[in-house]
Amino acid sequence: MTWNLPYQAKSYIRNALWIIPLAAVLLEQLIWWVVHVLDARLGWNGLRLGVNGAEALFNSVTTLSLSFTVFTFGSLLVAIQIASGQYTPRIIATTLLRDNVIRYTAGIFIFTFIFAVKAAGRMGTSVHQLVAFITALLGLICIVGFLYLIDHAAKMLRPVSLVQRVGEHGLAVIESVYPEQFAEEQSITSPQQSLGATERTILHRGKSAIIVAVNVKKLVAEAEKANGVIEFASQVGDFVGSGEPLFRLHGGAGAFDEHKLRASVVCGGERTIEQDPLFAFRILVDIAIKALSKAINDPTTAVLAIDQLHQLLRSVGTRNLRPDQILDRSGEVRVIFQTPNWEDFVNLAFREIRFYGAEHIQIARRLRAMIVNLKDTLPAQRHPALGEELDLLDRMIEKVYILPEDLKLARIPDPQGLGGSSHSKESASNHGSGKDCG
Repeated sequence: MTWNLPYQAKSYIRNALWIIPLAAVLLEQLIWWVVHVLDARLGWNGLRLGVNGAEALFNSVTTLSLSFTVFTFGSLLVAIQIASGQYTPRIIATTLLRDNVIRYTAGIFIFTFIFAVKAAGRMGTSVHQLVAFITALLGLICIVGFLYLIDHAAKMLRPVSLVQRVGEHGLAVIESVYPEQFAEEQSITSPQQSLGATERTILHRGKSAIIVAVNVKKLVAEAEKANGVIEFASQVGDFVGSGEPLFRLHGGAGAFDEHKLRASVVCGGERTIEQDPLFAFRILVDIAIKALSKAINDPTTAVLAIDQLHQLLRSVGTRNLRPDQILDRSGEVRVIFQTPNWEDFVNLAFREIRFYGAEHIQIARRLRAMIVNLKDTLPAQRHPALGEELDLLDRMIEKVYILPEDLKLARIPDPQGLGGSSHSKESASNHGSGKDCG
């Protein structure tokens, strides 16, 4: 089996809401058989329910489990509409559809509904006490699960919870794409080896799509086997149309297996976060600039998004952002695979938010605090891009704030946006801008 098929299946299962309820239906068949076998062998009479009492119990549990199921899926649709309208549609697949609490509670409700219906339908003149006890227990579990789901959903839909989840996913993908910590000797750029002319080009077939994931290790192994170099024409997150270059082969082009190369790439209809560290930044920036729009006008939510961008940038800045040329074990260049560099992350984290939010003192102060903190904590090689952003922020707020008092306040770095540090932090202001704020 090729690599891309299991990857696509795993990704689909991770995002599919119906998988757990379907598994609950299959599990119910097994549990039903086990309970009946135990009931016949044990002859347990713990509840001592009569026919009428058992029938009322089964009907009650059936009704409440079905009601909970309908409410769960109805509430999920409302949550999707709220999240996509107020935050960004990109957050749906990243958070809501991956939430295990929703998936497993829905599975419990489905399991209980089928079990209770089956128990009511197969009840004769006598009551299977163990079956009635299990049904009552499942009903109690459904009530507790439903109350927990309401509490969980209310907390999950808060802005701080949503951006925090995106930030956690972003940190995980950064660690997987850039596993090595930054070191001074790694900052020295090695000379780029000449690849020569392209001997063969492999084009993208089928529908236009977005590059979702690439098996780089497999590409290195294939290039080493053919004693050539594979250049991946795009990068993860890029849109490729049908007929556009997918691979450019240098040296030993005839020895490459086109089928294996294609099987090392996963394409999809939308970007996903698994191998795309920039996508986490993109989601958070989208949340921030939508909160800064005139229609919503919620700069505090934008500050929450900046908080997560801050920790993502710090994580990226402390890691070795690998070069495009990937070597094999003998030190030969085997794969050219583009990944975002430090400037890409910095530009995405700052530019749009600064453009839309500089007129909000909260945003100007929070952006400055992020720059100051990153310059204080990251290696010197990361400072030039941050210094450029600080200069752009200064030039922007000079045009926005006409009154000198507002300009002075906007130049004070504050991790809260406009919080407890708004009174007399001259030293922090001078450190953050390097200018006289008077």
